[in-house]
Amino acid sequence: MQYRTLGGTGIKVSPYALGAMMFGAIGNPDHDDSIRIIRTALDSGINFIDTADAYSHGESEEIVGEAIKDCRDSIVLATKLSLPMGDDPNHQGNSRRWIITAAENSLRRLQTDYIDLYQIHRPDPSTDIEETLSALSDLIHSGKVRAIGSSTMPASDIVEAQWVSERRGLERFRAEQPTYSILSRGIETEVLPVAQRYGMGILVWSPLAQGQLTGRIRKGQQTDLRRMSRFRHMSDERRIDTVEQIIPVAEQAGIKLTHLAMAFAISHPGVTSAIAGPRTMEQLDDLLAGADVVLPDDVLDQIDAIVPPGTDVGRMDMAYSPPAVQNTLLRRRPLGDRVAR
Repeated sequence: MQYRTLGGTGIKVSPYALGAMMFGAIGNPDHDDSIRIIRTALDSGINFIDTADAYSHGESEEIVGEAIKDCRDSIVLATKLSLPMGDDPNHQGNSRRWIITAAENSLRRLQTDYIDLYQIHRPDPSTDIEETLSALSDLIHSGKVRAIGSSTMPASDIVEAQWVSERRGLERFRAEQPTYSILSRGIETEVLPVAQRYGMGILVWSPLAQGQLTGRIRKGQQTDLRRMSRFRHMSDERRIDTVEQIIPVAEQAGIKLTHLAMAFAISHPGVTSAIAGPRTMEQLDDLLAGADVVLPDDVLDQIDAIVPPGTDVGRMDMAYSPPAVQNTLLRRRPLGDRVAR
């Protein structure tokens, strides 16, 4: 496997990262089976594992910790914080108070004394970015964290964080984790170029578009994946129609759709690794079988013709929406101010 450097950190990582979201109650509740999947991935040459405290409420971290405890030093271990870890309003977000506590909890569950890449899972507009970076810097200085990163940050927030780090003498984000796939190419417009400018590594999630690029969701078919999904985008006809156009491209190239999707994600020069999140050994075996696939220019050109660079087909439900979009009061003038004067 050809390893890549994670931004300017000097850390070498595999182009496929093993995502651990599906290990635990929300995916595969069998710990022994999940551990076998992790160890098989490691045996194949994958050395990069990404998890989060919120995945199955800490259970994923516990499974990962058990799986790698005998080979910890050969693993690049990434985890995340920010999403709620209970009903307490202070057990979430990017405050110093929660960052320090969350890091200690993750270290305990992962059975390790350091985290290679510690990421904020989502931006937290209620917390000053200097407060967040200061707490994360202290974790680096204490030796508990090696590098820090962000996830789903808009390009403007990435720039602001880099400037704050420089002006305040704080550690800076060395990686960003956005969503990226054939169906979700919006980050090509600003996020990827900005990250490249600042020497950040990019670890992309959902390269299979939450299963839509597996070929299991077809137009006119009510598959289990489509029927059981709680996400609206799974039934977005625009995305389904686009997949129907991508399938012949894969068939003509003699490449499985899943392999095409993963190879596309790591073909961009700004992308360091793509997260593969298998729930079963069969899914892992399929992903590993396409690890050496490289897409020629003519195939990439066909994909560009179907989904133009820098565009998204529909929108994933888990995509980050800033307060300016979510909060009605921030995008509507008070009624009295709307009257023409």
